[in-house]
Amino acid sequence: MKLVCPAGWRWPRCAVGSGAAALRPTVALSCALRLQRRPLLSALLSGLPGWDRSLPARKAAAPRKEKGKGGEGRSLPCSSWEERLANAVTPLWRLPYQEQLQVKYESQKKILQTLASCLEKLGIDTRQPGGLCCPLQPIVPSPVINGYRNKSTFSVNRGPDGNPKTVGLYVGTGKARNIVCVKANHMENIPLNHKQVAQCYEDFIRRSPLDSCLLFHKGGHWRELVVRTSSYGHTMAIITFHPQDLGQEELATQKSLLKEFFTCGPGAICALTSLYFQESTMTRCSHEQAPFQLLHGEPHIFEEVLGLKFRISPDAFFQVNTAGAEALYQAVGELGQVGGDTILLDICCGTGAIGLSLARQVSKIIGIEVVEKAIEDARWNAAFNGISNCEFHSGKAEAVLPQLLSSWEDARPVVAVVNPSRAGLHYRVVRAIRNCKSIRRLLYISCKPEGEAMRNFTELCCPPDPGKKLLGDPFTPTLAIPFDMFPHTVHCELVLLLTR
Repeated sequence: MKLVCPAGWRWPRCAVGSGAAALRPTVALSCALRLQRRPLLSALLSGLPGWDRSLPARKAAAPRKEKGKGGEGRSLPCSSWEERLANAVTPLWRLPYQEQLQVKYESQKKILQTLASCLEKLGIDTRQPGGLCCPLQPIVPSPVINGYRNKSTFSVNRGPDGNPKTVGLYVGTGKARNIVCVKANHMENIPLNHKQVAQCYEDFIRRSPLDSCLLFHKGGHWRELVVRTSSYGHTMAIITFHPQDLGQEELATQKSLLKEFFTCGPGAICALTSLYFQESTMTRCSHEQAPFQLLHGEPHIFEEVLGLKFRISPDAFFQVNTAGAEALYQAVGELGQVGGDTILLDICCGTGAIGLSLARQVSKIIGIEVVEKAIEDARWNAAFNGISNCEFHSGKAEAVLPQLLSSWEDARPVVAVVNPSRAGLHYRVVRAIRNCKSIRRLLYISCKPEGEAMRNFTELCCPPDPGKKLLGDPFTPTLAIPFDMFPHTVHCELVLLLTR
């Protein structure tokens, strides 16, 4: 059978004239093969035209080594652009890991000192030794240091060579109008299979007659790529596409070409478990706003955490560092002092991972999440793992939680866990927690505690304020534990225990 090249496209030389037989070994690759048989994978990758020389799949000059104190033997990116990207996204990558942890620990100390100062201005003296608002435990290291991310988002824009169909990460800012899209091949926090999918997507769009979409109002179609993977070897790719004025027939053609490329073309090397396509005219869209269309494979990927199996949809929240998440969830159970009569209120619960991992230690789990598909996943996860003492509510926390707690009459102790985005909690959520007398222990998990979370901390701990309808007793910062969920970056996940 001959493989026909679509009009306006260029198949790679290895496929031309060879038909399906040339692609059969690629199609046959399974996830297990991809993970366990690197030499074969490297051989196949080396046949892809345009595959970046910096990837291990190609023989290339050895990367430069950084010499001197603290950097002995560290590999340097091969170009100034790659180095700028590494410094921007993972600024601690040059440091030995123990030094990275020390840098992050010092930054968490400053955050707790800032909170102590904010509370002091409100007449609340919480100062501990070192000017902290509460004791700070040593930072919990990540079990995996390199390639730990299970989700990566790649942009499409002009690369250092000016090619507008470059897939990578941004250096520069839109405000300064100096954005350059640089390949992520040397990023130590991104696993190899994510980089493979990104390279194949770049190969695909460079052969496409359609332009990339750099600015919505200037036209173009190909947009960002999201890659999600799991310890089971599953790989999900989600491609965002701006339809502009294309008709349904033209859209169907593009989806067909995309599917063909990743199933029986050069992209089959990725062995995708799921391939999704989203037509979106906005920067970021939920499934409800712009449905994720499954072009190939399974609708979900699966992950295992603390012996439980979790189903993950395209836009469901799941901690980006799976191994680190296990340590985090175990600590939440210990800090919450949950018991057989405890109700665990899991706010911003995602796929239900925190609540379900503690379900057998508590009386009941109540989860709230804005992403409807994530709630569907959470309910499936509960049923699959044989957990029945839980309920999950779909909707914005600021709408669901006040209604849920307004008529709360359950006498059982309530432990609340909040794990919001960097935007923090909506004021109505803070007010509902503050005014619910049954909540005596609150665990606030934040990946950016110096941001909007600081406002939340202050509102939860300030004296009662009838003008702001903060009527309940204030919480007190009791203990803080940082978890390094993001090696090589300056960020970590701070768990702050608040009690009253």
